Amino acid sequence: MKTYLAIDFGGTRSRAALFDDDLRMLRRAETSSKVEEGMGPGLKRLIDLGKSLLEPDAKPASIGIAAPGPLDAENGIIIRACTLPGWSDVPLATTISGAFGNVPTFLQNDANLGALAEYHLGAGQGADPMIYLTISTGLGGGAIINGGLFTGWRSHAIEPGHMRFSLPDGSHRRWEELVSGTALGDWARHRLRSSDSVSSLRGLPHVDGSVVGAAALAGDALALEVAAQAGRWLGLGLINLLHLFNPAALVIGGSASKLGDLLLDPARAIIREHILHADFYYDGLIRPAAFAEDMCLIGAALHAKLQLGGGASR
Repeated sequence: MKTYLAIDFGGTRSRAALFDDDLRMLRRAETSSKVEEGMGPGLKRLIDLGKSLLEPDAKPASIGIAAPGPLDAENGIIIRACTLPGWSDVPLATTISGAFGNVPTFLQNDANLGALAEYHLGAGQGADPMIYLTISTGLGGGAIINGGLFTGWRSHAIEPGHMRFSLPDGSHRRWEELVSGTALGDWARHRLRSSDSVSSLRGLPHVDGSVVGAAALAGDALALEVAAQAGRWLGLGLINLLHLFNPAALVIGGSASKLGDLLLDPARAIIREHILHADFYYDGLIRPAAFAEDMCLIGAALHAKLQLGGGASR
């Protein structure tokens, strides 16, 4: 039986899964990344994690790796990643391949693999072009154009979280500083400092995006205001993407997306107010992602299979 090994390497957690030829998950494991211990121990941990899923002497047909960027995907190198301090110019694909008997190994940006999974197997099936966004600690994305992953001239596309916006105070902020889970925490702490509004968030030892999201879903007024504010900034960024790509679908995943309409309704209102023409937007264009935390594993396995000339199936 032909199998594909998928590895999702993150700054906090690393996951691995073994898939069959129909991209059904057979086994799965995860561990703490502990990237602060350095590249040697970190790479060994990834290799051990992958090998824990294989039978003795078994080899997968290929290996797909999801990692944060920027990457040199063609050569399988992590150039530099903010979530992986000290991990620069790391030949990750070559190292992993060698540890598994020189199995063909393919590295790709984690958000790009999320886009691949959603286009072939998830909420974006049949939608071309398709844009995928993941809103969590930061804001990443991927684009499918003419049925293929669009990665740009040097394979760094797309990085929507780094679009710049001007704030009323004259400062310039990245989109992910205004919309992400990190942004939700920042907005909430600012409102708590600058107002005397009653909120369940007051007195908590740490106010981050997950706490704010839970408070908003529970009906906390201040948290709802924060979610709406982030939603309006989300809408402004989405308008730019809609005007640039005119996608058939825009799929949104990531932990912050669990806010659902609390985040998306303000975004939709901004879009309807400012969209250039009706052909850029329709009611079903913005869709929730079909896959949750295993999205990058599914995308990595799919990428590993497609790179060998196999088709997407499930």
